[in-house]
Amino acid sequence: MKILYFHGFASSGASGTVELLRKLFPEIEIVAPDIPVDPVEALPYLQQLTQDEQPDLIIGTSMGAMYAQQMFGFKKICVNPAFNMSTMSKVLKTGTFKFLNGRKDHQKEFRITRNIIQHFNQMERQQFKGITEFDKENTYGLFGIHDTTTNCYDLFKKHYANAQRFDGEHHLNEKALRHAVLPLVKQILGI
Repeated sequence: MKILYFHGFASSGASGTVELLRKLFPEIEIVAPDIPVDPVEALPYLQQLTQDEQPDLIIGTSMGAMYAQQMFGFKKICVNPAFNMSTMSKVLKTGTFKFLNGRKDHQKEFRITRNIIQHFNQMERQQFKGITEFDKENTYGLFGIHDTTTNCYDLFKKHYANAQRFDGEHHLNEKALRHAVLPLVKQILGI
């Protein structure tokens, strides 16, 4: 079995969440790419990677959940999805920032420009186009009740029925992974 994990903004495929997923599911291959900063690069890259890897499940957190939602035709869990990145001024603003985790290309910093914010906005306006009946049945949303970063529960429910709240914040910790994500992964994969 294989899980494809999409990290959140400013993170990487080497995040603590990835390490915890590998610890919780040692029998499952966890593929966790570094997502390009600009959605013009990120979305096609992730779509191709998903087609190449053919995962049994995609898990995305925050920005990664926004991308995961767009991987139509695959089972997915969207944890605290940030469907409105371009309007999240607390998070997405122009300037140079440090990555939170080490990346495979060894880049330490990234730059957000007005063009990148505009690219997010353009993508966000199209992100729910292409949803199939399969997606409606096999896309799950997990929403932390103490998440102060984003609240896309109502927007998720406009498109998908499988939404649950969990006792947690925006960023996942081991408790949230064990009590919210782990049982849902087992349910979806039948393990």
